[in-house]
Amino acid sequence: MPIASVNPATGETLETFEELDAAGIEQRLARAEAAFRTYRTTSFAHRAQLLRRAADLLDEDRETVARTMTEEMGKPLTAARAEAAKCAKAMRWYAENAEALLADEHPDPADVADAGAARAYVRYRPIGAVLAVMPWNFPFWQVIRFAAPALMAGNVGLLKHASNVPRTAVALEELFARAGFPEGCFQTLLIGSRAVDGVIRDRRVAAVTLTGSEPAGRAVAATAADEVKKAVLELGGSDPFVVLPSADLDAAVRTAVTARAQNNGQSCIAAKRFIVHADVYEPFTAAFAEAMRALKVGDPMEETTEVGPLASRQGRDDLEELVEDAKKHGARVECGGRRPEGHDAGWFYEPTVLTGITPAMRIHQEETFGPVATVYRVADLDEAVALANDTPFGLSSNVWTDDPAEQERFVRDIEAGGVFFNGMTASHPALPFGGVKRSGFGRELSGHGIKEFCNVTTVWVA
Repeated sequence: MPIASVNPATGETLETFEELDAAGIEQRLARAEAAFRTYRTTSFAHRAQLLRRAADLLDEDRETVARTMTEEMGKPLTAARAEAAKCAKAMRWYAENAEALLADEHPDPADVADAGAARAYVRYRPIGAVLAVMPWNFPFWQVIRFAAPALMAGNVGLLKHASNVPRTAVALEELFARAGFPEGCFQTLLIGSRAVDGVIRDRRVAAVTLTGSEPAGRAVAATAADEVKKAVLELGGSDPFVVLPSADLDAAVRTAVTARAQNNGQSCIAAKRFIVHADVYEPFTAAFAEAMRALKVGDPMEETTEVGPLASRQGRDDLEELVEDAKKHGARVECGGRRPEGHDAGWFYEPTVLTGITPAMRIHQEETFGPVATVYRVADLDEAVALANDTPFGLSSNVWTDDPAEQERFVRDIEAGGVFFNGMTASHPALPFGGVKRSGFGRELSGHGIKEFCNVTTVWVA
């Protein structure tokens, strides 16, 4: 079945690709196995040289790469350029830091002697081919934040990208090949979701990492567990954005708009539930709705566009269903709540703010993957913490307060993989990234991420 690249701003099919057959998958798996045998023995310096070259090429090709992303999934072109730049920065960070992150660890000599050894140490060794099942919403960044640490650790990568971004998937493989990585070190598998199970089960695949939906994560984790293979999952999120009385309201509103609407609202770590203390609820909500209403929706190729189309018709339809269900159960529409006029060809939806949310509404528990925000009024800190945790997800969180005691309370009690004070959640190669509860397990980025796919080897010498 062909894999199609469709422009979500127009509905136009840009290009189609033939899905790999069994022989094509076998060829790439064999190539990955052969590459790992030698690549794992290369030095950190050599790998870093290759990764820096890839970063340089990405900088040179930034405009082309950005346009490919925008055409395939609809993010504004300015955001696509920023994503490409972030990827190059992350590659250079791992090229610079991987050797130190994976340096041998030496326990206390007294403990070594007590264990009966003359010397002992821990070494981080690569494990082999890692399959990455990646989403379309940040089609370069999601892949690079896996690939850069994996390749620097001496592993090789296999990419099963989302089926609506095949041109981006091909561009990623070409980038690493042009940078000089040996054949088989990084390969794209143009396959459908039904073929993923077989790839995970193949003996030549050592582990799998997935960023995507909870159903996809369940399926991948089940297969990996059945094969006793390592898995890292980064799934959905319904991140709280808590605003308390000591917050700088102007800054909180500006950040809230970016945190909800960036990438057309299609981000796992986007702030989605805005939990506002009663003392500042009215001014915050009024300013937030006004700012969301003012965002320019339009052609993502135009430099002034702030919100483009959703990536798929189904995504737009799912978002509409959640909003309509909320309205039916009494939610108030402060702005948006419909498809914008004049954009019938693409999959657009107006930036939307809903208030009066109750547990009877689906939107209270389900993830909104688009530019729709829900705003809640709370009476005090206890209610804010309870509501922030009242979700099956636990990816990250945002809290606006200058009170050290309130900050410490959220660090202690928030059920999430991160808590960002007086700013918005973002990923950076120096910081671990991942969640708890139904947002997944394991970590990406930082030293924690690069060690996820390493054989932590104890070396004991008498």
